[in-house]
Amino acid sequence: MGSPVISPEDVLEILMNDGTIDAIRLKIINQLKANEELKSNTIKMVEQSKVLNTPGAEKQTKRELFDALRQELETPVLEKASISVWELILDQNGLGKEISDTVERVFCQLSGREPPLLPKMSSETQPEKEKEVAPSTSSKKRSFNDMSKDDADGVAQESGNGPLVPENITAVSSPNPRK
Repeated sequence: MGSPVISPEDVLEILMNDGTIDAIRLKIINQLKANEELKSNTIKMVEQSKVLNTPGAEKQTKRELFDALRQELETPVLEKASISVWELILDQNGLGKEISDTVERVFCQLSGREPPLLPKMSSETQPEKEKEVAPSTSSKKRSFNDMSKDDADGVAQESGNGPLVPENITAVSSPNPRK
């Protein structure tokens, strides 16, 4: 009899139930809060805001200004934050490596195998191009947009606004990219 089939949902359930997802979310939030570049870009956007630099803005209530600022800046600020989050998640020297290692550890526990499943490439043996882009445990890389468009099950449909992931960031291909 073969080994049991472990689905991504099985691994995700363990990570959600043991608090790992919440811990990762907290680490991402803390790293975003500490991101000085993100802070300065947001401050610059507010300072250059049409809402605040329009004559008569000083006569508006705080609530009116806040609502107008939110309408003007919410999308561009969230896009920059989204890019920063993806950079953290895909960083194979920081949080991304921690996420990959944790998922692999849980998969190994569920399947009864000994980690690591895949050999780690040392920086000396790793091709130069692979060093520039987040290394993958799969030989095929697709962009997040390609994964959304190619999803055969139709689970990950493109929204009217499109995904908030830049084209130059790649993600590891998987059989079920989003379920």
